[in-house]
Amino acid sequence: MRDVLPELMAWWDAGETVGVGTVVATFQSAPRPAGASMLVGPDDTAVGSVSGGCVEGAVYELAQSVVASGEPVLQRYGVSDDDAFAVGLTCGGILDVYVEKVSKDTFPELGEIAADIEAGRPVALATVIEHPDPAWVGRRLVVRPSEGIVPDGSVVEPAVPQARTSGTTATLGSRRADDAVRDDAMGLLAAGHNATLTYGPDGERRGEGMRVFVWAFAPKPRLLVFGAIDFAAAVARVGAFLGYHVTVCDARPVFATASRFPEADEVVVDWPHRYLTAEHEAGRIDPRTVVTVLTHDPKFDVPLLEVALRLPEVAYVGAMGSRRTHDDRLARLREAGLADEELARLSSPIGLDLGARTPEETAISIAAEIIAGRWGGSGRRLGATDGRIHGDTNPLG
Repeated sequence: MRDVLPELMAWWDAGETVGVGTVVATFQSAPRPAGASMLVGPDDTAVGSVSGGCVEGAVYELAQSVVASGEPVLQRYGVSDDDAFAVGLTCGGILDVYVEKVSKDTFPELGEIAADIEAGRPVALATVIEHPDPAWVGRRLVVRPSEGIVPDGSVVEPAVPQARTSGTTATLGSRRADDAVRDDAMGLLAAGHNATLTYGPDGERRGEGMRVFVWAFAPKPRLLVFGAIDFAAAVARVGAFLGYHVTVCDARPVFATASRFPEADEVVVDWPHRYLTAEHEAGRIDPRTVVTVLTHDPKFDVPLLEVALRLPEVAYVGAMGSRRTHDDRLARLREAGLADEELARLSSPIGLDLGARTPEETAISIAAEIIAGRWGGSGRRLGATDGRIHGDTNPLG
């Protein structure tokens, strides 16, 4: 939803009604992840995508039908469905798409949710997409932590849960269901993942019958780029493109300037190890944080890596340098007392072997390694691999 939120809010603010189709579950080689949304506006304009082009036509027609009837629909498109072949789902994947009617009347909380997302405040939206009792389908629960994500990656739960739904009720249907979904939504917020969750009809954790899709609108993951060199500008640019909140940090004020790194969200003049320590102590490092060390200078990168490699919640730590530099760096880190298991977390020399030469090509190789680590990719050519192309795009689902 995040990608289409500006267009959705423009129609919502104008009092219009919009058909919204959202991928709520994927199987096999599905082209888009859970959470990808497509809008059908009041002027029949289509915005966004649920499949990269495969089933957009079918979802477009279904959204028009849902707007007319007002009844939400959960529709599966897959290789076992003759209609899926007809609309072009040739990738071999399966999509569950939930289509609903959205307006100020059906979704009055959307304005507050959009404001939270814009301000970078964590918020989760849970929607019942399947239930034995049709009256439950479409009910929503909005979950907000009181203080956000804390250093260990967990989320602080509010004293009074801020849970709301559309319509006249303030519950999914029962206290038990509300409690179960709220607890799981808090966990998804900490990880920054969307997921479809399954419960019994009354929220029983070991039951089946109710499916709830949770959008977890966590703040952007952080990319920390240490070393204000030309390669850092390219890494910042690619990181911003991938949706990271990018910080460039260097102790040298003559190089660490906003004009040299226009794509970075912030440029900080500080000793790298001191800055990372302060960010960790302030609770601004979480399990999605990525650290890239491009300094090439032992007096900067060794103290920094001492800190970074001892932070278990950091997703990735990579350091640039030749193999000789890498060997020297490892020796210095061992002298500083780092254990082999801590050193094993270091990706160095940084990036995948793409034959990169330019800063831009090197930034792509670094981004490729980060992506492969996030989703468990091998980094090999797809033509040389077997099995599914797309891995588990919803690891917590």
